[in-house]
Amino acid sequence: MGVQVPPQHPLRRLFGALTEKSFTEHLGWPDQNVTGYVSDLLVDFTHADHLYKIRNQQGQQVDTVVELLFESEVMLEAQSLDRERDVHRHIGDFTLFMAGLFPEYLRRLKSAGLIYHKDFLVDYVKTGKRSYGIVAKIGRDDAEGDPPLFQKLSENFELCVTGLGFVRSDLDRMQNPAYQRARDLLLN
Repeated sequence: MGVQVPPQHPLRRLFGALTEKSFTEHLGWPDQNVTGYVSDLLVDFTHADHLYKIRNQQGQQVDTVVELLFESEVMLEAQSLDRERDVHRHIGDFTLFMAGLFPEYLRRLKSAGLIYHKDFLVDYVKTGKRSYGIVAKIGRDDAEGDPPLFQKLSENFELCVTGLGFVRSDLDRMQNPAYQRARDLLLN
């Protein structure tokens, strides 16, 4: 699937440092499993093909949470636990990413102008919490499928959204020309 960002890429270091700082300093939650997962999520979602990686039975990208939920139900009927788990994990990842980094998008979804958007009535936080909880219950016996991690993500979803909000603030600040000039002065 798509392009993978190499392990030593500067983007991984940037997102890793910002996530660790936000979760440790601002939230007082220095959980390396959670910060590692969230920073990897940020790196993975820098590619749009990863953001919309789930495909329906016709092979088309699924780009709304409502359609993702439908896909999880279709897979439940087909008794494919791996597929159900992957779809719910993606729902958790997608809703966390959007709620944490793009809260203005969620506010816009609820505005009168987008009343016909499929996700108009979806509560991203409740849906993300529920999906990570399902992933934790399904589990898997590999390093990536550590059920306690997904249980933590489910139980602390709002905290993770807040942590990503701090990451977003840091990213916004880094784009400020005054920050750029100060950084250049200090580093040169």
